[in-house]
Amino acid sequence: MSCYWNQKTRTLDPYTPGEQPKVKMIKLNTNENPFPPGEAVLAAMKEAACEDMRLYPDPAACALREAFADYAKVTPENVFVGNGSDEVLAFAFDAFFEQGKPVLFPDISYSFYPVYCKHYGLNYVQIPLKDDFTVDVDDYHRENGGIVITNPNAPTGIALTRREIESIVKRNPGVVVIIDEAYVRFGAESAVPLIEKYPNLLVVQTMSKSHSLAGLRVGFAIGSRELIEGLNRVKNSFNSYPVDRIAQVGAIASLRDVETVDANLKTICAVREGVSVALRGIGFDVLPSKTNFIMIHYWNCFAGELFEYLRSQNILVRYFDLPRINDYLRVTIGSKEDMRIFLDTVEEYIEKR
Repeated sequence: MSCYWNQKTRTLDPYTPGEQPKVKMIKLNTNENPFPPGEAVLAAMKEAACEDMRLYPDPAACALREAFADYAKVTPENVFVGNGSDEVLAFAFDAFFEQGKPVLFPDISYSFYPVYCKHYGLNYVQIPLKDDFTVDVDDYHRENGGIVITNPNAPTGIALTRREIESIVKRNPGVVVIIDEAYVRFGAESAVPLIEKYPNLLVVQTMSKSHSLAGLRVGFAIGSRELIEGLNRVKNSFNSYPVDRIAQVGAIASLRDVETVDANLKTICAVREGVSVALRGIGFDVLPSKTNFIMIHYWNCFAGELFEYLRSQNILVRYFDLPRINDYLRVTIGSKEDMRIFLDTVEEYIEKR
């Protein structure tokens, strides 16, 4: 611990991202899309890498906001753009959640939420999921300073319906409810249509998963003009040029490349279902997923042991050594070939036991 750190820095417990291996492995640990961006997207980014790079990007990302607004069927004034959904979420925690009353989110959820709360000095309460790992919407009808829910949830993959989301938002009119939709395009209902009815609802999305652009870092918030103005006030007090020129151009091209993105999403969902059926056939419990990953459990082995075995075979998945889920592994849905190798390796492990 450095003697130069201030008291706040000393108390931080930073988020731990998924491992990025330095050697070639089948990488099923960070929920990246197995397909590359479309050719039109790559071409647009190459063209953008020109002498104009000497100039700052558009600080308001107007063209990108307009493209996303058209994509999401909202107005540009309802859209905020940031460096990935993580930055958007960080701005939102800073802009809308007050100290004093607790921020509410599930006990099994995106592990960045407690990090944000500690960074901004916010109290928080982690509300237990039910035994089947679903959210009980009635648990969020209590005094709070804000709510954030990942839908579909991570790492469980289980989704709430739009009606269930609406019941939470409707019961909490005095605070901001953030719905983090990082994985929504893999089969869940988006809450975006509710923003016209509920000015306290902020929906956060990303292009990292569904659009194969994790390397660009582009995320969005969709909400009332009041909420978007609040985000811009925070952003412009921190970094007025957050999204670079190439990222803006690449994201616009990807939003317009609907055919490629939709085809990739369809394939990933089909592979997810096929892998889930195969795993259940050899005795695994597989949580019902609306994401590009699955949470799996085998009755007769320690999840950490299976994680290490897969790693020894150059297959990397995610193991969370945390209460309630330390008997589960989270497995990203990769290519058909990668998932075939994964299944064969898992079967080999079971046979050896």
